Amino acid sequence: MAEKQEVTMRIAVINEVSAQQKNSDIIKALEGRGHDILNLGMTGVPNQPELTYIHTGLMTAILLNAGAVDFVVGGCGTGQGYLNAVMQYTGVFCGLISSSLDAWLFTQINGGNCISLPLNQGYGWAADVNLQFVFDRIFSVERGCGYPENRKESQQASRKILEKISAIAHRPIFEILEDIPREIVERVVNYPGFIEVLDQQSRDKLNKYLKA
Repeated sequence: MAEKQEVTMRIAVINEVSAQQKNSDIIKALEGRGHDILNLGMTGVPNQPELTYIHTGLMTAILLNAGAVDFVVGGCGTGQGYLNAVMQYTGVFCGLISSSLDAWLFTQINGGNCISLPLNQGYGWAADVNLQFVFDRIFSVERGCGYPENRKESQQASRKILEKISAIAHRPIFEILEDIPREIVERVVNYPGFIEVLDQQSRDKLNKYLKA
């Protein structure tokens, strides 16, 4: 097993509407690990604009492709909707994570930059503790190192190939915004606190789109 590297990451937590009440559990499970946590989705406070997994998927893609964050924690009721939404975009490599073993294997084998959590289905007694265990395992090993030992080289090569395929199969994120329904993009860009985490170049691109 390749142990973790001591690297501080910028992690975005992006809850959608059906799972907004689980936001505090996620934040608590991430605390105390030395990472910079950005709570950018729905937190359950009154009168927040509603975000579905369509919106949180696009938010994730913009953040990762703009280099604003290193890792995104998202999800929805089953985790499947958010997973499918984010995987429509280039540069996003997401896993559906429901256990600490999922987290441990996904980090090493797939080297992803995003996870989708099932936050309603099966979310029962001690689910908040399970979140703690999930993040314990995600951050305990080196991302993309490969597992088991005799498969490391093959898996590392496959991971690099997948990055190339993603770039070939998808259009650049800021290019596709022109063809995504405007109301979806506006909901994402105008969501409180979202655009502030982007660099000036990315903000200019988004503002240019909104003024078009």
